Amino acid sequence: MVAAHNAHLTSQWFADQGFAVLVADGRGTPGRSPAWEKAVHRDFTVSLDDQIDALQDLAKSHPLDLSRVAIRGWSYGGWLAGLAVLRRPDVFHAGIAGAPVTDWRLYDTHYTERYLGDPAKDPESYAKSSLVTEDGLSSPADPQRPLMVVHGLADDNVVVAHTLRLSSALLAAGRPHEVLPLSGVTHMTPQEQVAENLLLLQVDFLKRSLGLA
Repeated sequence: MVAAHNAHLTSQWFADQGFAVLVADGRGTPGRSPAWEKAVHRDFTVSLDDQIDALQDLAKSHPLDLSRVAIRGWSYGGWLAGLAVLRRPDVFHAGIAGAPVTDWRLYDTHYTERYLGDPAKDPESYAKSSLVTEDGLSSPADPQRPLMVVHGLADDNVVVAHTLRLSSALLAAGRPHEVLPLSGVTHMTPQEQVAENLLLLQVDFLKRSLGLA
């Protein structure tokens, strides 16, 4: 990440609530090298592999409780949080997905096709990175991890149809989840009071889900 303290304010706030916070820029993030950013070509899921590697590597030198691991994120990070609890419930025990891209066929083509190609010609890439296909949902025999999905109803970037489609898929599969709709909120949450209360709700969800309440 860039050397700017503002980028870490929310992470510091969660640390102040008693959580060990890990922020890791995996493959696909900008600012390192073209090859690093292009590593997600045709497969966004390598981003999750990098988060797991970073977590396990840090646990070798720090006393982390790997039986109570949560992940939270927004937009692409929201997709990553959903992917984590659905694909790797053995590692992640709760997730908060804010404005997540759940089906990349619904997202802006100028971004998605740059990485995943034409959905008509390469549907496998889209299915592999989707949260709402059979590829996206883990086996019913796997542990069911709590998932909070947050979405602004006025989001014109990641439209709310993403969350609605995910919730429908989770409901059909009998998977527990919570959906928090934000009336009048766009892709981010510019209203200070809403943003503050949203953080408090997230902490409450994490404490309940991880047995810390």
